[in-house]
Amino acid sequence: MKFEAIENKKVEIKVNNNTYLRHAIKTHYVQIGESYIDLIEKYVKDIYEKDDILSISEKVISLCQKRIVYKKDLKVGFLAKFLSKFAMKTDAGVGVSNIYKMQFAINMCGKLKVIWAAICSAVGKLFKKKGIFYKIVGQEVSGLDGFYGHIFSDYEDFGIRIPENPTGVCNEIFDKTGVKCMIVDANDLDVEILGKSNNISLSEETLKKIIKDNPAGQSKTLTPFILIRMEKKKTTKKKKQSNKKKISD
Repeated sequence: MKFEAIENKKVEIKVNNNTYLRHAIKTHYVQIGESYIDLIEKYVKDIYEKDDILSISEKVISLCQKRIVYKKDLKVGFLAKFLSKFAMKTDAGVGVSNIYKMQFAINMCGKLKVIWAAICSAVGKLFKKKGIFYKIVGQEVSGLDGFYGHIFSDYEDFGIRIPENPTGVCNEIFDKTGVKCMIVDANDLDVEILGKSNNISLSEETLKKIIKDNPAGQSKTLTPFILIRMEKKKTTKKKKQSNKKKISD
């Protein structure tokens, strides 16, 4: 099997003296309510080998779980409109500068907590510290995607929450398909491991390093699955000759 990367990404990466190959698996445009088990059976199972690890975008699991928040169900208030004006935009996405995302944060955390997070964030900016707002409001807010249609027009009308019970999902996938996997929230700036199969022996730190360059990409790549395989180390001729000498001795 030939491993392939999307444009501007690399197949190989070296982590802790090991070389890992990352294969970007292209799928169809996944719709709300599809089965993630069926997706893995269709796109992954035939190329998966025993010691591989599958990295799964959190977005595709959330779509399958119908973890959707629609614009029409959010009543955007003055506070969301006001605070969103001061939120910082990054290459990773619009974040709570989007009024619907800010309103979602208010609904999830309450007005007082969001105001406190905004104040702390403003103070942090004076000391060039980023991400304080999201640390305070938590992963449900920081992981919210969607509410804009510049990549996929469908995402204009709804937001996509983080998956429910991601570790449980990973264990279910292994039980039903034999595929060891992790669910990740990744962009070109940061990577978070939301959950992983219990039988993955690599540490979370190592797993993050393996996908630190976000091999799935952020644009219209339709590559929510990244197959990871550790490249086997080749035995040098000198080592082989040394072993033969020891045997003959």
